[in-house]
Amino acid sequence: MLEFISDKNKTLSIIIRVQYQTDGIKFFTPPEFSQQLAYMNRSKGYIIPPHVHNVVERKVYLTQEVLLIKSGKVRVDYFDDEKQYLESRILNQGDVVLFSGGGHGFYMIEDSEIIEVKQGPYSGDSDKTRFDSITDDQIKVK
Repeated sequence: MLEFISDKNKTLSIIIRVQYQTDGIKFFTPPEFSQQLAYMNRSKGYIIPPHVHNVVERKVYLTQEVLLIKSGKVRVDYFDDEKQYLESRILNQGDVVLFSGGGHGFYMIEDSEIIEVKQGPYSGDSDKTRFDSITDDQIKVK
């Protein structure tokens, strides 16, 4: 299963559920995203030739991040660019999510292990703007 979360025709997030499966390789992100997200399903014996990645100058204006839920259960709260709450989704063990715009917050429903991948180097406090979370009565899980 694959889910795209959008606001005003802008992709905020892509969720690849652990049950998702297809043959070959499938890229989910457009070329202009600073993080590229793909799924690969290759049969035994398939070879990806050895390679190195070339030095290519890129300009990154927005941090995009990918999370893998290694264990547990996590609620993701989505916000628009003006920090207004939109909706929530539940992520389970094995789910992968890319955040590409808007805002987001998390609530650990269970003890959870999460692996995060994003562009570096980390800029400390200037890398993000924190704001108030939602209250329990505002939660809209889809």
